[in-house]
Amino acid sequence: MDVFEAIASRRSIRKYKSEPVPQELLDKVLEAARIAPSTSNTQSWKFMVVTDPDKRKKIRDSAFGQRFVEQAPVVIVCCVDFEAFKDRGRQTLKLVMRGVRPSMEMILRSVRGGKDKDFDPERVVINGTMNVTIAVEHMIIAAEALGLGTCWVRAFDPVAVAETLSLPEGMVVLSLLPLGYPDEKPKPRPRKAMEEIVIP
Repeated sequence: MDVFEAIASRRSIRKYKSEPVPQELLDKVLEAARIAPSTSNTQSWKFMVVTDPDKRKKIRDSAFGQRFVEQAPVVIVCCVDFEAFKDRGRQTLKLVMRGVRPSMEMILRSVRGGKDKDFDPERVVINGTMNVTIAVEHMIIAAEALGLGTCWVRAFDPVAVAETLSLPEGMVVLSLLPLGYPDEKPKPRPRKAMEEIVIP
């Protein structure tokens, strides 16, 4: 399958077979993330591969009971690694960890107006988020090309997931990526016409 076929055939999968994902295929999916581009080559991402059934159940609970999150034999927990931005990242993380739920809007509101003109926490948050997003999309397309299914999940409590997995300081969970063999074939969803998205 070439890349254009993979992009066109990809669907959000919410039903998975119990069949485990071979390590060889999982490694290829993770390699797609590893070689993704990032701002200034910061590579500001970390991934935790969760296969343990008890941990997957706890992640499901943190994802507001979405059953397919637990059903998938693998959940890749995708994190922004603020440590990759060194001191600026650490300062941003402190602001995030003051109790602000790390949604993009709330983070940006909390970090605007920093007094240090050389410290731009908005830029750190935006670049860190974009970097992880690009890497996740690489994994999604790679998984599709390998016959695996995924579903980009953003509806969850990131603090609860981090606590469940005892993630190290400096990590903020951005998205969950259930991964496995699909047990459904969803139809394509409507997309806007080219004329609606390309500015003349």
